[in-house]
Amino acid sequence: MTTIDTPAQPAQRVPAQPEPAAEAAPQAVTGDPSLIGLPSFIVGSVALGLVLVGYVSAASVGASLAILVAATGLGLVIAAVWAAAVGQSAVAGVFGIFAGFWLSYAMLVLGLTHDWFAIPAADALDTQGLFLISWLVVIGMLTLATLRLPIAYTVLFALIEAALVLVLIGTLQESSDVLRVAGVVVFLFAAVGVYLFFSSASQATGGRALPLGPPLVH
Repeated sequence: MTTIDTPAQPAQRVPAQPEPAAEAAPQAVTGDPSLIGLPSFIVGSVALGLVLVGYVSAASVGASLAILVAATGLGLVIAAVWAAAVGQSAVAGVFGIFAGFWLSYAMLVLGLTHDWFAIPAADALDTQGLFLISWLVVIGMLTLATLRLPIAYTVLFALIEAALVLVLIGTLQESSDVLRVAGVVVFLFAAVGVYLFFSSASQATGGRALPLGPPLVH
């Protein structure tokens, strides 16, 4: 019996599926975190300086706390996170350390005035000394670490260190005169912070950086 071969049917071509569109890469974080960090630092410095020079009475030592917590501390934390996101490790470290300084200062004042830490009244003075000496070590460390940066940064940290020394002396000796001198030094390093902010703001608005001086160590 003869069989008739059925002609092979041409294979049907499956239409090519469109390639899925590549997901858009997330936009990298950019910008200059000092535009938040420096003003946050400056406003806290001015507030502290006013307390030290006696703008408010000695009984109103907590007058600066609203600024130090809600503006300076919070602003420096935001600036530190921003700096870390753009890979500026040194800047993030500095802003983070100063956030710790201002927030811990606010905690110290609140704790002593509200007896949160059960510190006897006789030890309150030494407690303030402990706080200041501890931060003197850290700020001194930062001052040395800035020797390879433009000199404006070293001057800033050196003035902060000098102010802490004066506040320590004035606190332990209970000398309002020394504390007033410390307040003046605080205003000086706030002024350096203003200069650094103008430099950052100039670059952010299309201008040139202000001269910050050569580093002390090359």
